[in-house]
Amino acid sequence: MYQFFIEPFTFPFMGRALAVMVVLGALAGTVGVLILLRRLAFITDALTHTVFPGVVIGHLLSGDGGIFWGALAAGAATAALLTLLTRHRAVTEDTALAVLLTTFFAVGVVLVSRQSGYTADLTAFLFGRVLTVTGQQLAQTLAVTVLVIAILALLRRPLIARAFDPQGAQAAGYRIGMLDLVTNTIIALVVVASVRAVGTVLVIALLIVPAAAARAMSDRLALIVPLAAVLGALAGWAGLAISYDASIHHGLRLASGGTVVLVLIACYAGALAAGTIRRRLRVRRPPIRGSAA
Repeated sequence: MYQFFIEPFTFPFMGRALAVMVVLGALAGTVGVLILLRRLAFITDALTHTVFPGVVIGHLLSGDGGIFWGALAAGAATAALLTLLTRHRAVTEDTALAVLLTTFFAVGVVLVSRQSGYTADLTAFLFGRVLTVTGQQLAQTLAVTVLVIAILALLRRPLIARAFDPQGAQAAGYRIGMLDLVTNTIIALVVVASVRAVGTVLVIALLIVPAAAARAMSDRLALIVPLAAVLGALAGWAGLAISYDASIHHGLRLASGGTVVLVLIACYAGALAAGTIRRRLRVRRPPIRGSAA
């Protein structure tokens, strides 16, 4: 057990990778619950693609150090444009998403295709390189995490009200457009924090799967949020351990980010099975009859 779960992370590069994946897993799992409540999976998928040109431009201008800031600028622009377009009656939400996703992603592909190492760069941008994360990038991830958690703590009540009862939230005086902008910005920030480690494609699994697995195991929001955070963090840890063990001890090269996603999917399958069993047991349980007075 020690050799599998602890020993690999005694190396500095593996320790940094573990820290990033645990933080991202917990953060994405928490934000994923909001995505689940608002049914924003498609929007999240679009955001993971629209940060791509920012990643490429940041890399072209400043190398690896510019990836975070480029992704941040693209994420902020996407959140603002998406909120603005969806507020316009003549533009449906799916149309706005399709236009933004295809436009931003095409720009990113065109830019990266001009580089000599086109294939290698495209693979890194799409799927990440978690094992090469630096201390500075870890600090940036932690800063984004603190900011997102602070926003969620501050606006928890209005965000939940917007998710469950938009009309009631508006009647209570909450500004729906501003809450939508905040939600899109939070999702974009998580994507930005994750892009260096797992890339713009695999981050969608971190944001959706832990929350979906937690929802399969419980109906109570107070339990779903911590469950999603724990599942995301544990999947990051287990995925890194599995990919390291397969590569070092069995000669089988496994991509770290992809392995983390496969572990998440396995957790989701287990959660679905556990939830199904729990519901069947609840249905079959005979009602408790009160004793006669």
